[in-house]
Amino acid sequence: MTSFDKRKKAHEAKFARDQESEFKANARRNKLLGLWAAEFLGLTGSDADAYALEVVKSDFDRPGDEDVFEKVWADLSPANVDVSEHRLRRQMEDLLEEAREQIDNEGAA
Repeated sequence: MTSFDKRKKAHEAKFARDQESEFKANARRNKLLGLWAAEFLGLTGSDADAYALEVVKSDFDRPGDEDVFEKVWADLSPANVDVSEHRLRRQMEDLLEEAREQIDNEGAA
């Protein structure tokens, strides 16, 4: 195997690891978002966990984050929760960073 082939395999392996890590981070973010939204909806315990799982599953509807946003927004809006679209999107960004840190810390442990 040439050094070029070795580098190519290494890059492919890194790409696969990065994709897996990002998938895990998005799933973790969605769970954290679901738990965050559950508080506004007055859900606790197993009900909050079940709602968080619904939010995680909503991410498989379409590529991207919009399906998750729409799910949570649609649930918060009729409940007259005082959360703006901007705040929800910002919370999604913040929780994604938190999820990435958690995943990184798990890998380092």
